Amino acid sequence: MKLHVIHDARCAGYHFRGHPERPARVSRTVEKLKAQSDIPIVWESPASVVESSLLRAHSEGHLKVIRHAAGDFDGDTPASPDIGEHAERSVGAALKALELARRGEASFSLMRPPGHHALRDRAMGFCYYNAVAVTALEALAKGMDRVAVFDFDVHHGNGTEAILLDHPGARFFSVHQHPCYPGTGTEHRGKNCFNFPVAPRTPAPKYREVLRRALDAMMAGQPQLICVSAGFDAFARDPLAQETLEAEDFQWMGEQLRRGGVPFLSLLEGGYSVELPELILAYLKGVTGQ
Repeated sequence: MKLHVIHDARCAGYHFRGHPERPARVSRTVEKLKAQSDIPIVWESPASVVESSLLRAHSEGHLKVIRHAAGDFDGDTPASPDIGEHAERSVGAALKALELARRGEASFSLMRPPGHHALRDRAMGFCYYNAVAVTALEALAKGMDRVAVFDFDVHHGNGTEAILLDHPGARFFSVHQHPCYPGTGTEHRGKNCFNFPVAPRTPAPKYREVLRRALDAMMAGQPQLICVSAGFDAFARDPLAQETLEAEDFQWMGEQLRRGGVPFLSLLEGGYSVELPELILAYLKGVTGQ
């Protein structure tokens, strides 16, 4: 199966000294994917973004603040004069992935910054716009009735949860470490947000069991589309968490999503180890059945 990877090299054009969310996360992964021969890859560019799509997840005031950032948003979330453009391109890549998924194509958005911590009115946790929430709401607006977001980043997708909470047609599933940043996700919320916290240093087989429970719960709702927040920071040697997964666990994750038989798209969220390119490649092998 061929894979469409959505990427724009400009996403590596900003950096904040000493910050773990650095350009090499993506640039080294591009090098890895271009050097490998197991997966046939079609490289795609992000779609253009209309303001109405952003406003499904964010307020007008938030868009203005991001586009005209005057200072850092918090200690984890710095600002630069062009951060709004970078964040918008991440959303555009997610929307391109949606277009491909609706055609039955496998896709992965290889962009930065990530998005799943961004709230309707607040940037936080390295995130400025919530690309996965924008994408899920876009799919619903374009006629889908049941859209699920599956978040396997080691940090709870608090922004996605807050934006999608009790939204008709949307369901949110998150498997994440607790305690860990941002400290949320300890229980289910509303009628459509389901959290599966795992303790630090949970052995990989046990972690897989929790992932399996979350996947089964998601599939029971018969989603027409799955938007995946693909974070790779549950890796055993990631510097920002304390979990135990290895490359083969991420390949297993991709396999489970593919075998579910539901169209899905994947967006890069976290993952801060030097081995991130290998982890992404393993996941994509699972996604494509290689």
